[in-house]
Amino acid sequence: MSELVRNILIVYGTLSLFAVLLYLPKIFGFRFGFKKPPYKSAREKRKISVIVPARGESDIIGDLFASLEKQTYDREFFDVNVIVKDPDDPTVAMARACGARVFVVSDQHCKGDALDGYFKALSREELASYEAFVIVDADAVLAPDYVSELNNALEHDYDIYITRKFAKNYLGEKKDRSLFSNCSTLTWPIIDDLGNLYRMQKDVPLNLCGQGMMIRRRVAEEIGGWPYRTLTEDYELKLDSLLRGFRSMFYPYAVIYTEEALGHRENCERRVRWLTGYSQCDKKYKDEIKRQARERGRLTNGEREYFFGVTPLVIFALTTFVTIFSGVALASYYAVNGDENWFFASWLLVFMPFCVMYVLLFLFGVLALSSDPEIFRVLSRGEKLGMLLFNPFYLLEYIPLYIKSRHYTRKNRAPAWKQTERIRYGDQNVAERAKESRGEEQKRQNKN
Repeated sequence: MSELVRNILIVYGTLSLFAVLLYLPKIFGFRFGFKKPPYKSAREKRKISVIVPARGESDIIGDLFASLEKQTYDREFFDVNVIVKDPDDPTVAMARACGARVFVVSDQHCKGDALDGYFKALSREELASYEAFVIVDADAVLAPDYVSELNNALEHDYDIYITRKFAKNYLGEKKDRSLFSNCSTLTWPIIDDLGNLYRMQKDVPLNLCGQGMMIRRRVAEEIGGWPYRTLTEDYELKLDSLLRGFRSMFYPYAVIYTEEALGHRENCERRVRWLTGYSQCDKKYKDEIKRQARERGRLTNGEREYFFGVTPLVIFALTTFVTIFSGVALASYYAVNGDENWFFASWLLVFMPFCVMYVLLFLFGVLALSSDPEIFRVLSRGEKLGMLLFNPFYLLEYIPLYIKSRHYTRKNRAPAWKQTERIRYGDQNVAERAKESRGEEQKRQNKN
């Protein structure tokens, strides 16, 4: 082995070990993914507003309306409020047929516009009549006890709540899911169980998701409507929480079914939009968060995680890729010159670092799956294995997608909004399937 190969290997090992040591608190924090928050039954019934932004969603929103009609929570204690752009949208008639109130926000260009239009249209008395507001996308399906569990969640004194996400795709047939949709679904326990349950212990703002996110009335009153306009208004609310002191909770007992993209291209387009939104939010809030920390004279746990939370991962990823690129270059050079060190450069600087990274990401996926296997109950063993084996590549794909999103941010542009291709569930009543699935899950939990 040449001295150059040895030195590169030493640098790779040293920096990788340093990254692991920095990441140890998070690794130890993964144990909270297996300890769900305490369950509390509500002492009273509170009135909740279900808000549904539904621009051009008449083809798919029927499943959501059907699941709302099956809610076990008393109908007098929750209202369904649907927001459309066009008063002639077929969604209007469908919403009114199921007793929902319709809000027309004709000047909306993003989800934030729609939500702001809704809150601004409420009178002071109407706003005060609700204890909380939950945002639900038009392509979602709710478990029959969803609103009831939201009321239970309000027994916990938080400002913002995010709920458990199952894949709506799993309520259909096998053709309604794919390798990409399965990996996309695996993202939720990674974010919530392995991440947000740890953040709750540290009392720092969670990584929020606008699908199935509930806010208390006091939040709506303080922010004065919905002032968030980036592509990721949920992440924007997280950063604003660092400034305003909003506390957030992951509540896994309320289940919402979300539709995950089947195809690779559509899946990538979604992720580019999310990553571009994150960059927009960082650009908008980072300086203000820094200023707040300087005035205080120290960083809070939330600010420290915001600024440095991904640092260990960045160090490890950069170290690994630089080592691999160096190995490829050296192996090529040695091979051309007939030097037997091409073998050591190939195996120790290319193959080994890649395998280490792949194995760690694979184990990360196994841990996420283990934290809440109920999400993936309908998958066969082969599908689960395929998902776990492919997931490291799915996660690594975030690197080029992030580079693409940074290009959009530098150019002060955003990926064009496209109407998402929806899955057609045929004659199946997915709302009824959600009810059956939730009932089976509760029976298994009671046995355990």
